[in-house]
Amino acid sequence: MVFFLFQEKDNMNTSKLLSFEKLHNIRDLGGMAAGDGGRIVDGKLIRSGNLSDLSEQDRTAFISLAEDVVDFRTDTERNEKPDVQMQGIRYHHIPIMESLTAGITREKAADQDVFENLGSKPAEARQYMCDMYHTFAESDFAVAQYSRFIRLLLERREKAVVWHCTAGKDRVGIGAAIIEEILGVARDDVIDDYLATNEYLKADHEALTEFVKSQAPEGCLITEEALRYLFGADRDYIEEYYHTIDSKYGSFNSFLRDGLKLTQNDIHELQSRYLI
Repeated sequence: MVFFLFQEKDNMNTSKLLSFEKLHNIRDLGGMAAGDGGRIVDGKLIRSGNLSDLSEQDRTAFISLAEDVVDFRTDTERNEKPDVQMQGIRYHHIPIMESLTAGITREKAADQDVFENLGSKPAEARQYMCDMYHTFAESDFAVAQYSRFIRLLLERREKAVVWHCTAGKDRVGIGAAIIEEILGVARDDVIDDYLATNEYLKADHEALTEFVKSQAPEGCLITEEALRYLFGADRDYIEEYYHTIDSKYGSFNSFLRDGLKLTQNDIHELQSRYLI
């Protein structure tokens, strides 16, 4: 039998980090306080970064945990770092972005130009990322893909759904925010959970920053501040997402109805299934 060790949380109402050898940002939404005094069920809703590098112990633990894996990455990302295939897991490809998007997709072809153009310009790098979060809410393609993802959660299963992208920050963070909103998690807690990624990926970001700086062409100035905006989670980003939702749909509840095409019965079913 496999036992999962959870990182002790402080009083913040955020997702729990699961103990894996090679997965540094795999988190269970279970235990988060939600609507009407309820809490999200443990072991059913798991967010993660890429699943291309797992130890044997990780694979054993993952198989006991999960039933479905949802990959939010582009085809190029998947070809560069394919998911480890594990027996008994159903895989679903639901790409959120239609094209290469540096800083989000982490694709080599996308990253090179943006690092050279924005690597020395923190303000422009921050705006670039805000624009990406605007796209998550504004793009009909992205909204339709998130709708596909949420509808997958309506299917019955015994174990968890794990959704992931490359870092488990942007596309996955918005997926988690949508679920938490549906389940009645307070907005401030949704944002805190989104920002918690910075702590869990701190070592990864430091290593990635040093790598990018070392690979920069001669004469190309790369600043840590600009890379922090490109690689990190920022309150301005998710607030831009919410602002765009409100501007386009009027409210988050209207977005659930008119954007994600969820009925009240769908929402009640999700709450019944994932809240205790």
